[in-house]
Parts: sequence; C-alpha cells; structure tokens
Amino acid sequence: MTTLSPGKLWGMRRMADANGRFKMVAVDQRPPIKNPIRAARGTAEAPYEDVAGFKLMLVRELQADASAMLLDPHFALPQGLSVLSPAKGLIVTLEDSIFRETPGGRLSSEIDHWSVEKIKRSGADAVKVLAWYRPDADLAVNLAQQDFTKRIGEACARHDIPFLFELLVYPLSSDAHQTTDYVEMQGKHAHHVLDSVREFAKPEYGIDVFKLESPVPAKGIGEADRVITQKLFNEMGALCGRPWVMLSAGASMAEFKIVMDHAYRAGASGYLAGRAIWAEPFKAFPDWEAIRHGLRTQSLPFMAELNALTDRAGTPWFDHPLFGGKVSVEHPDASFRHHYGVV
Repeated sequence: MTTLSPGKLWGMRRMADANGRFKMVAVDQRPPIKNPIRAARGTAEAPYEDVAGFKLMLVRELQADASAMLLDPHFALPQGLSVLSPAKGLIVTLEDSIFRETPGGRLSSEIDHWSVEKIKRSGADAVKVLAWYRPDADLAVNLAQQDFTKRIGEACARHDIPFLFELLVYPLSSDAHQTTDYVEMQGKHAHHVLDSVREFAKPEYGIDVFKLESPVPAKGIGEADRVITQKLFNEMGALCGRPWVMLSAGASMAEFKIVMDHAYRAGASGYLAGRAIWAEPFKAFPDWEAIRHGLRTQSLPFMAELNALTDRAGTPWFDHPLFGGKVSVEHPDASFRHHYGVV
C-alpha cells in the first residue's frame, strides 16, 4: 500500500473520473493557437480577445466529457474559472511557452510571476510542466533541465499538489527537420523518448503523473509494425513507475486512437490531449460559429470514442503497480499522530 499526502491524493482523484481514469483536455497551448490566429488576422501579435475567446469556447464546449481541463494562466484561466464546472478537475500549466534555444539544446523556465504556490492558491488540483529533453543534448543543458524539474517537484511536495510532468524530445542543431514549432519531431528515435522517461522516473524528481509522447512517430503509426510498436510502448510503461497518460502532439484523430490503443495495452491511465481533439474545427477561424459547430459535430463524438476506449482498456491510476489498488492517506498533523500513536 502506498501512502499519499492529503493534497496529492485529492488532486489525483479530482483529475480522474469516478473510476480512476484520466480524460483530460489541454487548453493551455499558446503558439499552436496564437500563430494561426496571428496569420489569419494579419497582425504582428495574435489579439488577446481571439486567443482567450477560443480557449473559453473550448472550456464551454468540451468540459462535459472531460474529467479535467488544463488551462494556462494568461489566456485560459482568467475567464475559464468562471465557466469551468466545479465538478471538473483543474490543472494549470507553469512552463513558459517561450523556451531558450542554445547551441547545446533547449532550456525551460517558469512563466514570469507564476509559481507552484500561486497555482495552488488559484484553486488548481495539479501543476503541469513541460520540459524539452534530449538525452544526447549538451550535459550542461540536461543538468539545467533536470534541476528545473527537481525544483518544481520539490515545490509541489511542499505545497501538497500533484506534479503532472510532460516530456518532449526535439531536434538538436545537428539534426534535420529543424523547427521550433510545437509539433512532433520528425525522425525521432524511440530510445530518446525511453531514455528520457528512464531519467525522470527517478524519485528525486517528485513526479506524480507522466504525460508522454508516443515512442514512435504518430504520423504513419498505422503503417508501423504493430508488434515492435507495442514492445516500445510496453517498455515505456514499465519505465514510468507511476500513472501515465498520453499527449497527442498534433496527431490526427485517427492517429491518436491508434496511439491510445497501444498505450492502454501498456498500462496507460488515460489521455491529456488538445489538438487531436479540437485542431480540425479550429481551422475554421475566424468563423466562430463554424468552430463551435465543428467542436460539437467532430470533437465531442471523437471524445466519446476516446472515452469509451478509456473505460474499456485504461488502467485506473490507483490500480497501477505503484499502488496495487490500495492507497492510504497520511495524517496531515504529525503531532496528532505522535500523541495518539497513529501509524
């Protein structure tokens, strides 16, 4: 039996549905939403009201079929808090979408003036952080990314809130297909994904839930060798050592369903996806009614399919080997435990 602190246990329960499966929608994307809006408007910057308006629409239209929503502090959270159902889990992202590209690799940082403490005070049930990581990047870069993650994990433990950690590999300066876009790396190697998970599964990072990309490119996954692909997913799941969910990384609806089928066979507990769910309707911008229609006629039916698959094949987070179906909560008052001899 694994013991969780009260805040961690409550946050894990709030993110999941009543059966312990994660059906979470990401609305925290910034460049993948801002860039198309800027292009459509022909402006130097995407108008705030457009970005925030689209995110608010996503919360309103998609929350009914989600167990939790992932919001960013600047665009989604301010208005989103007023419409998000109190029955839904709230996850808030902490990493700045503007990373620092160096010759040795990418460096992450927190959003200015935001912290784990501030996210906890905002009423969130979990903190989400994305870290770009390549095991073969410059040693100093990787040490900085590791320290960044440890610092977040320590703060989450201090403020008693779950730490949901997202990993993404990316092209180094020596790689082909250079891009700073938030898209799946073309030509990525499975061992880069697996070695990254192996590193951050160490207990010193304090991660409660992994948000992971497919170890093989989602583009064309339907043509990949299913046996080899499943072995890679199985290895990734075994490395996690804790509950894990899949991200969509811009995969299509059809591609993401195949990804999730492999993931559930490997023990995943759900999904935390954005663009696979709402990217197609978003192409209608700036026609707001067309976007809303697309969310209702494309996104919600897709979520229904995902949720049915999740119910059928996903592993409840508390049934993960780490917990074995039995989770206890530590008493928050050490002096009370000592006085009454509570173990």
